[in-house]
Amino acid sequence: MIVTMIIVCEVGFWVLLAAGLTARYLLRMPRLGAGLLLCEPLLEVLLLVVTAIDLKNGAEPSWRHGLAAVYIGYTAGHGHRTVKWLDGHAAHRLGGAPPPPGPPRYGMARARHEGAVWLGSVVAGAVATGLLFAAVWYVGPDGDTSGLRSTVLVVWRAVGIHGLIALSYALWPKKAPKGPSSPDSGGEKASALPARHPEHVPDLAVRGPREDEEKV
Repeated sequence: MIVTMIIVCEVGFWVLLAAGLTARYLLRMPRLGAGLLLCEPLLEVLLLVVTAIDLKNGAEPSWRHGLAAVYIGYTAGHGHRTVKWLDGHAAHRLGGAPPPPGPPRYGMARARHEGAVWLGSVVAGAVATGLLFAAVWYVGPDGDTSGLRSTVLVVWRAVGIHGLIALSYALWPKKAPKGPSSPDSGGEKASALPARHPEHVPDLAVRGPREDEEKV
């Protein structure tokens, strides 16, 4: 039942997201679109209620309940970023807005970006951990909560691995390629002639061969 609800919530997330963006940009109904997007947190509340009812009815705590907590935590930590990213692309594709800027690719700017994404994972881990310990307390000492406790370790192991990856961008920042055709140069190619005042450019480079040379 819990796994089914997670699938339902995941499908519902994308359905509400698509419906909200369609109403906002294709139907030109921004209020309706915003209302549909604001309904998405209700899916997580529904999943939380169903999980609590399942445990209340005597279901054995297992990895399924832990997965529900992880799903809610991930949505809390990264859901806003996902919606914002898709909204920017929908505004560009459907609403005529300029293309959204992509994440930085090089240097410490990329490191700061990866650090911000990792902070979202920290939030996700904290929310999932809070829900898992709440479930442990709810079940009480008489139930087997080892599956829930082990999920906490898995969550923070994943957060730690993500943190090491993000840290690597700060310790070994990726350098932008150098040269006239590099992305940082605006895509402009260098001229074959050096940039000088026109009066200093040889006549052959401006007018072509002189008339006396052409006759010879």
